[in-house]
Amino acid sequence: MKLSDQDTELFYRLMWALQSYVNQQLKILDLECTDDYAGLDSEKKIPVRDALYKNKGLIDSFVQENPQNLSAENLAIISGWKKFVRGDFFIERFLKKYAVFIQEEKVYAVLGLHQSFDELIHRSNLPLYVETVLLPFKGKIIYDGLLGTRNIYFGGGIKQRLKETYLRAKQNNRIIISLEKSNRENKTKPEIRSLKDWKPELDELAHMAKKLKGSVASPAIYSPAFSLVKASIEFAQLAVSDADDQEGLHKALNKVRRAYNKSNTVLYREEC
Repeated sequence: MKLSDQDTELFYRLMWALQSYVNQQLKILDLECTDDYAGLDSEKKIPVRDALYKNKGLIDSFVQENPQNLSAENLAIISGWKKFVRGDFFIERFLKKYAVFIQEEKVYAVLGLHQSFDELIHRSNLPLYVETVLLPFKGKIIYDGLLGTRNIYFGGGIKQRLKETYLRAKQNNRIIISLEKSNRENKTKPEIRSLKDWKPELDELAHMAKKLKGSVASPAIYSPAFSLVKASIEFAQLAVSDADDQEGLHKALNKVRRAYNKSNTVLYREEC
């Protein structure tokens, strides 16, 4: 859930070089070199950090001038920071590979720097409302090292909404794993496995289910229960034969709901 130590050191070396350049151009702090700037406390760097994101054209100027004689690879990393995403986010959960950041309907996979997010934040504090800046780094997403937290308690409704936002993004493979790629390229790819063909088993179940019939002498629950079985099998058959037929699947699921509701009504009316 974090960058390697080597990549973290590289990130800070490049960021301090860039911010030192911004400071020199805008004359925010009275400092002469990058080493002096790197040694400052984080709070003293905030005005320069803010100025960088308000004047991102300075990123191009830094890359063109290359005052630190950086390699082309490192200059490409810095140039990519023009695609930063700044604002308020919800940290919704921690996964093994990344932390889940949510901004409106967008879900980002974010890595920590020296520490993973679960080392900085206790899980009991999630979801956590934070202000930060997301940056691209070698095909991944990191934050810029400063995380402003908001001590706000969220009720069950907001927690459920955030969970649903994450699960919807996960199901549709649209968790953003890189700020450097297009929306199409950015889609998380599900692991490709050969799927078992369940059609023969479901066809056999459907054939057997045809024999299920209630009668006048049967308990009242038989008929709706058998209808529920048949509707469920039909829904499963469509799911395995044409999972992309959303309209058909919704119709089949509504049939299952009707059978369920009839079963529920019979049980409700039953007198013990």
